[in-house]
Amino acid sequence: MDTGVTVVGSGRVSGAPDVLRVTFGVEHFAPDVASAVARVGDRTDTVIAALRAHGIEESQLGTSAVNVFQHYREPGTDVGYQASHTIQVESKDLSRFGALLNAAVDAAGNNLTLNGMQFDIEDKSELLTQARELAFQQARAKAEHLAGLAGFSLGSVSAISENQNQFPIHRAYSASKAAFDSAINVVPGDSSVEVTLEVHFAWA
Repeated sequence: MDTGVTVVGSGRVSGAPDVLRVTFGVEHFAPDVASAVARVGDRTDTVIAALRAHGIEESQLGTSAVNVFQHYREPGTDVGYQASHTIQVESKDLSRFGALLNAAVDAAGNNLTLNGMQFDIEDKSELLTQARELAFQQARAKAEHLAGLAGFSLGSVSAISENQNQFPIHRAYSASKAAFDSAINVVPGDSSVEVTLEVHFAWA
């Protein structure tokens, strides 16, 4: 068994977000699969066209999920089918949430759902570097304290394992046309990244 001490250090760093991500869903219930899929397809095309008209580029739009499933209702009633199409939208303009939401609601009406909104940092590499450095400093300080208590001196590092966490600002909503007749203004807060290091120091 290796001698030494194993400690855990963590470092958390925050930064201003630079990207807005919104996830819209288009859903429709119909008595048959073909009608459900066709309606969702038409409404999805309308939503995408509305978003494009508001300056969203092709590269900023993407499908994240398409689902069709049988919807069981009360016993004795006809079985229906639920179709859905989930669209992810990205924008560098953090103030556009209300405008994009209203455009999507106008396009899809009550077939629209808002599955999530998130402010994030596109490139977290610098924040991760800073958080990693803080985590290692904390781990070393802990190890030095424990070594002193035990009457040892620290030697070299023999093992490191890393875990990363991200804490972007996130909101979830259920949308209807009446609920979003006017623009909604949201204010982004800082996004954070956290790195946790498990470090094993050998005794000198």
